[in-house]
Amino acid sequence: MSTNLLPVLSSEAGLYRYLEEIKKFPVLTKEEEEILSKAWFEKEDINAAHVLVTSHLRLVVKIAMQFKGYGLPVIDLISEGNIGLMTAVKKFNPTMGNRLSTYAMWWIKAMIQDFVLKSWSIVKLGTSALHKKLFFNLRKIKSKIYQANSGQIPFNESEIIAKELDVSKEDVDEMSYRFDHLEESLNDHAYGEEGAEVIDLIADNTDNQETQIMQSDEYSFRKKLLDIGLKSLNERERDIISARKLQDPPVKLDELSKIYGVSSERIRQIEERAFQKLVASANNKLLTCEKN
Repeated sequence: MSTNLLPVLSSEAGLYRYLEEIKKFPVLTKEEEEILSKAWFEKEDINAAHVLVTSHLRLVVKIAMQFKGYGLPVIDLISEGNIGLMTAVKKFNPTMGNRLSTYAMWWIKAMIQDFVLKSWSIVKLGTSALHKKLFFNLRKIKSKIYQANSGQIPFNESEIIAKELDVSKEDVDEMSYRFDHLEESLNDHAYGEEGAEVIDLIADNTDNQETQIMQSDEYSFRKKLLDIGLKSLNERERDIISARKLQDPPVKLDELSKIYGVSSERIRQIEERAFQKLVASANNKLLTCEKN
């Protein structure tokens, strides 16, 4: 999917103009999004994909701003996030019942996180997910501990963080040391001799959109429906639907056919039947809820 049709973000000076430009793209209703998503998913309608992308550019900016505190150019964060958005639109399956924004935020955030990790020499390539979690959550957890202790830093702060994130105390101390050295230069200009200072780019520690959705009643209810639906399947159906619908990228039909010793067409049939069971299970649960 080409980026040529997207608004141009070429410099920090042009950031305000870019923000004003993307405000012109309308927010889609659920019905409009479904029509456009199916047009792209079923017919590869490029115009539909373009509208889906441009209508979510503001979501990219919102997520990118959560990473300002790492001292990287905002335009680079947004550009990486836009790549994540386009990837999400390309892979989005509207038949799964989710909104595009819910699916896209994972790709946007993942692309920006990878860019931050590669730009900083704090976390080496191949480092465990736990160390990456420490990298992106250290400041937030420190702030919570500080507030919980009436503005005092407890002597065992590193041990508390290490236990919460399941990493070693030494890892916490090392990461803290490197962040402290960054913060010593908060009054330096972030983008050279002119422009914003690093202190102006400290990240907002409030819950981001991803966290808010994860904590929402709708998300919890949808997850409960999925769990109930999966229990209605037999073991083979559950494994196949998980491999085909709940993994990204999905496992190919021919790979599953080798595992189960049947044809690819048979795997497709099992997948379709299992998906129908999931939908029926969800509908039955919804009807039960409405009656109650």
